[in-house]
Amino acid sequence: MLTALSCNRSHLCGMTATALPAADELLELYGLDITVIPPNRPCIRIDEPDHIYTHGAARDRAVLTDIRRAHSRGRPALVGTASVAESERFAEALRRSGVVCQVLNAKNDEEEAAIISEAGALGAVTISTNMAGRGTDIKLGEGVVEMGGLLVLATERHESRRIDRQLRGRCARQGDPGESIFYISFEDDLMRNFGAADRMTKIMERFGLEEGQELEHPWLNKSVETAQKRVEQRNYVWRKRVLEFDDVMNQQRTVVYGYRNEVIEAPEPRELVHEAIEEAVPGRMEEFLGIPGTGMEKNFDGLLDWVNRTFPIGLTRESAAFESRSDEDNVDFLTKLVKERYDLKSSHEDQEALEGLERYIILNAVDRLWQEHLYNMDALREGVSLRAYGQKDPLVEYKNEAYAMFVELMDNIKGEVLNNLFRSTTNLQAFEQFLAGLPQELSRDGGAGLFGQGGPSQGEPAPQRSGRKLAHAGGGEEPEGPGLSLPIKRDIPKVGRNEPCPCGSGKKFKNCCGRLA
Repeated sequence: MLTALSCNRSHLCGMTATALPAADELLELYGLDITVIPPNRPCIRIDEPDHIYTHGAARDRAVLTDIRRAHSRGRPALVGTASVAESERFAEALRRSGVVCQVLNAKNDEEEAAIISEAGALGAVTISTNMAGRGTDIKLGEGVVEMGGLLVLATERHESRRIDRQLRGRCARQGDPGESIFYISFEDDLMRNFGAADRMTKIMERFGLEEGQELEHPWLNKSVETAQKRVEQRNYVWRKRVLEFDDVMNQQRTVVYGYRNEVIEAPEPRELVHEAIEEAVPGRMEEFLGIPGTGMEKNFDGLLDWVNRTFPIGLTRESAAFESRSDEDNVDFLTKLVKERYDLKSSHEDQEALEGLERYIILNAVDRLWQEHLYNMDALREGVSLRAYGQKDPLVEYKNEAYAMFVELMDNIKGEVLNNLFRSTTNLQAFEQFLAGLPQELSRDGGAGLFGQGGPSQGEPAPQRSGRKLAHAGGGEEPEGPGLSLPIKRDIPKVGRNEPCPCGSGKKFKNCCGRLA
């Protein structure tokens, strides 16, 4: 029997013989429907009832006895184990009794095809660990059909019914005959951990069965299946929980990648720059002017200092006149002023190169801060499980803190874009023309609007941001920002260190804008 998986999107589908037990999970978590397809030829495999023993030693003796009996008749046997250690233990026991066998586990992948090709030959004994489809049918040798086909023996039940069905399905394919037997002991992990052993012990006492006697009864098989269903339900809850955590990160990834694609594909990146200004400026101003109704004292001096450190606007306490406006009017005033000053700076630059620079400034901020955010999210996910000791749902805590971190991420991206807008340029001439057009009070301040109040301190290089590093007019090597292939254009003669500064301050270049070099 085959089961086909499909969903609403026509390009997603698949086929497997063991999807039916997981149909509810596939539908609920992934939106995949399961459709049962009849087999090409009728399945004539014989599935024996489980052979159940109280102790593992009795179970092992029964398995080895049935393998030797089949081998003596020449019937091929495929033995399925739950671990590599188990497969090697059974192989060693068979070899001591004179039975030649092949072992198929994770240690001999290179020989896998050869081992499978001989697994259906007369007298072959193959021991495998968690054997699934392996990509090919086991071809039966001459005379094997008359013996009943391939015999599949499983040394224990797996936690998942799908793995058991995969092992059973290795025989009786394409209408061939075959037989499958599962051997179970009360000492198996599945039986001990999920209560099946206790129920079976009570059944033994009710029917007066002796120690070591083989047990066969539909009730026992039902108890084993119940234990498997419990394991599957537990694993399903775990997988669902992991998926719920992943969905939080996936939603954030969708937003960030969507914004990144928008930057790459936008015909006018200037609109995204203006959008960043409109979103970042009000948020920063709120830190200094306070939130209405909170009674927070307004910090006009701090606001003025931040403005002059971030933008070359050259505001003074008098020209800003923040006290004379409402908070809303101050936001509109400063947002409009920053846009105008940026448009003034951009008017001196090559427009085609400027578009590439604007994209680069935004993308560089997104990429760098997104990487930091991923590390922070990993740390949050590792530590949030401890909240359960405080009677809090780790998933709810994770969602709340992840949202706050994401809001901070987007604010930081816009803030870094603002910091880098006036610290990047496409060519030297554009920067010099822009400096010459600055207000005289800002020029005399030594570039305070670009690098902070008073300009860079003596002996300390000017702070550089992502994108093209600020070009200087005094000659020497002009550095480039990482990943930005925009050549510096020099259309005017170099300015000597002792010559008057082109900004019009009246100072020598080395004592004015040349200090930025």
